[in-house]
Amino acid sequence: MTEEPLQATISLRGVIFDAKNAVLVVKRTSDGGWELPGGRLDTHEDCVAGLKREIREETDLDPTVKEPVHSVSWRNSSDNGRFAVYYRCHSADRAVSLSDEHTDYEWLPRGAARDRLSEPQERGVYRAVKQTASSLEANPSITLE
Repeated sequence: MTEEPLQATISLRGVIFDAKNAVLVVKRTSDGGWELPGGRLDTHEDCVAGLKREIREETDLDPTVKEPVHSVSWRNSSDNGRFAVYYRCHSADRAVSLSDEHTDYEWLPRGAARDRLSEPQERGVYRAVKQTASSLEANPSITLE
């Protein structure tokens, strides 16, 4: 039995790949840090619907959301509990229109995206890349141009 269960804010993030396998990262207005698009669920909201809503609100993209590839819990620098689930996503559209939550965006090669992000988010990118590679090996007819 857990003596002290984690009380945490839950967030969903999209590891969004374009047709050339670049990953979308966005720069927060609040502190200038880089992150993956996504956010928190509304009350009684489905996970995938909530992630798609957050991505649309932040970027104006409507990606295809695939399976979850990573989940992690941690305490941030203020000792607040966090729990995040990362989903592999794909977008044929690269035209991003940012909300006021972000000031910049970049489509980066996978390694550069991982270097730009915090450890929990870079781990999500790593797992999404691994899952994409596994999917391609299992079904050679899939191409990512």
